[in-house]
Amino acid sequence: MTDAAASPPDDRLIVALDVPHAVAGMELVDRLGPAIGFYKIGLGMLTGGGLALANELKQEHGKRIFLDMKLFDIGATVEAAVRGLAQFNLDFLTVHGDPHVVRAAKEGAAGSQTRILAVTILTSLDRRDLDDALIQDGPVEELVLDRAARAFAAGADGVIASPQEAAVIRGLPESEGRLIVTPGVRPAGAELGDQKRVMTPAGAIAAGADHVVVGRPVWKAPDPRAAARAILDELAG
Repeated sequence: MTDAAASPPDDRLIVALDVPHAVAGMELVDRLGPAIGFYKIGLGMLTGGGLALANELKQEHGKRIFLDMKLFDIGATVEAAVRGLAQFNLDFLTVHGDPHVVRAAKEGAAGSQTRILAVTILTSLDRRDLDDALIQDGPVEELVLDRAARAFAAGADGVIASPQEAAVIRGLPESEGRLIVTPGVRPAGAELGDQKRVMTPAGAIAAGADHVVVGRPVWKAPDPRAAARAILDELAG
């Protein structure tokens, strides 16, 4: 791969900063260097300075930021929470894909650059998990497709779904101009961890995803920069 500093980073790859606190997150960003331009910060780092790190990376380092909060509450509370977060003009913010949540989030994000992404069904869940949670019967793919369609109808700028469902979501007429972001992405040979509906990075993009989210295969690697570069090479190929 050519020197990433000479060209814009490939923002199809979002690296998840699933580390305990902001200090470790910034250390990882420094190790990865300019090749990575897009980072995800989630609930695991929220009490460890995650929001401050998100703002610092956005404002001072020119990185794009995916704030993965997966908000869910009554509409008024979601709207207020999103309005507070949207003042930072971070790039992506997740909420659960229930239509009332999506509508409220869009109201809260009005006037900002923050795009609202709706979670369909978590990539760590399979049909048995959904049964345990009393979620309606049916194949996971069909439920994801239905939730995606309803989220788009409610105004979502995009959805979070496993790469295994990206192609069917991209086939929805409502998906035109909307984003599909896929966690549950693992390079060939990587451990699955708690993910159950997975695909390789290149496979996810080929299936219709706009962005792939990769965490542990990068930050747990002996050489995180080399691991990230291998994924970027795969996407470029």
